[in-house]
Amino acid sequence: MNRIVSLFLLLAFVISAACSSPSARATGDTGRGTTRVKVAEDLSQYRPKYPMDDAAAPVARIEPTNHVNQKVAVLMDTVASVNKNIKYAQGYRILAYNGSERQTVMDLRKSIIARVPEEKDYLTYQQPNFRLKVGDFFSRVEAQQVLNQLSDLIPNAQIVQEQININKSY
Repeated sequence: MNRIVSLFLLLAFVISAACSSPSARATGDTGRGTTRVKVAEDLSQYRPKYPMDDAAAPVARIEPTNHVNQKVAVLMDTVASVNKNIKYAQGYRILAYNGSERQTVMDLRKSIIARVPEEKDYLTYQQPNFRLKVGDFFSRVEAQQVLNQLSDLIPNAQIVQEQININKSY
């Protein structure tokens, strides 16, 4: 019986020791007091050190010595003058009519000019066919927007890739 009581007390001691917090065991606190000391590691030696920006004196602005602004301006003027001489580019036009009836193409041309007066039309004749093309568009999206305006007039119109005139009105 004495053996059972000592075994029971030993078991109770082990359980009570296991239930206490690790910091309490490290500081020797038995859990009865209210003061606990936390152990903290000092990691300041591993933190990077930066120079204080406040303490540094303001640095004077360094002026560039090799100015290239004039050279760049001359090159840009050269590029601009070359670009002014460009008259054609690859783009898109709307092929509105391709056929041999002159009166039909003339009536269609008048109705297109009435619908979109800002777009230029190109009427060509290669015997025996007339071709009516509309607009000078740099992108297919621009051509599609005008084609949508003309879709009830010319349901069979197509967008064709062609050399276009560059408008220099700006």
